[in-house]
Amino acid sequence: MLPTMLRRLLVAVSAVTAVALAGCGAPPSAPAVTVGTSADPVTTLLADIYAAGLRYYGSTVAVTSSDDPVAALDDASVSVVPGFTGRLLQRFAPGSAARSASQVYRAMVGALPEGVAAGDYAPAAEDKTALAVTATTAMSWGSRDLTALIDHCVGLSVAAVAGRSHPSSIGECGLPAAREYRDTATMFDALRAGAITAAWTGTADAGVPDGVVVLVDQKPTLIPAQNVVALYRRNELNQMQLRAINEIAGVLDTAALVDMLRQVTTGADSRSVAEAWLTANPLGR
Repeated sequence: MLPTMLRRLLVAVSAVTAVALAGCGAPPSAPAVTVGTSADPVTTLLADIYAAGLRYYGSTVAVTSSDDPVAALDDASVSVVPGFTGRLLQRFAPGSAARSASQVYRAMVGALPEGVAAGDYAPAAEDKTALAVTATTAMSWGSRDLTALIDHCVGLSVAAVAGRSHPSSIGECGLPAAREYRDTATMFDALRAGAITAAWTGTADAGVPDGVVVLVDQKPTLIPAQNVVALYRRNELNQMQLRAINEIAGVLDTAALVDMLRQVTTGADSRSVAEAWLTANPLGR
């Protein structure tokens, strides 16, 4: 038999070896991630959607709001910031002539500051500036395409919600100064009453009422794309976190975004809505 002291030494060595092997086999814990957002309901919802995706793959995530989340990304206050390709492009490269989804995305990526990268953009999810007309007007024009507006440029009257930017022309059609309304509901009431011909809205606007048609901007694109995308700080996310960001882009679409926004604007909690959507649309499929 082995001496008592030798037996105790062998037991101790075996225990240490087992702990070391167990430690080597365990996957490293995912670093915590902070997702930045503004107070805007759309941006907040997007932040909660990306946060839900990151949690899905095991990350600890906090969502934090600031006046300028992109600046917070630049100064390392946050690691991820969702947004829209066209607005980000205009921030980093004002006056860019890019229009289509792929053109805008490529131009945006090329204009990002050092240390900031972009995940995949969501080809099916956007909040693009758009013009809406009544269904009656669209029927009289014989089309629901944006090009129909160009053919009826003369005599147009256009409206917008005060404080929101919009193009001054569509193709060769120079638009008159927009009549401003205090909110979306009032503007659409004026549209349906015939006080104006067209109203500026967005493709993800959850407040478009029945009887109003959002004109479709088909190729060649006349208004710059605004696809959902997430920016992130380089070298701070691990492989699974990057996978979560890119898979969100492949699953999200405009219809789902509009549906979630309707829920949020009627009082639902943004995080709960985002997590319910992810449960119904799991990543990794």
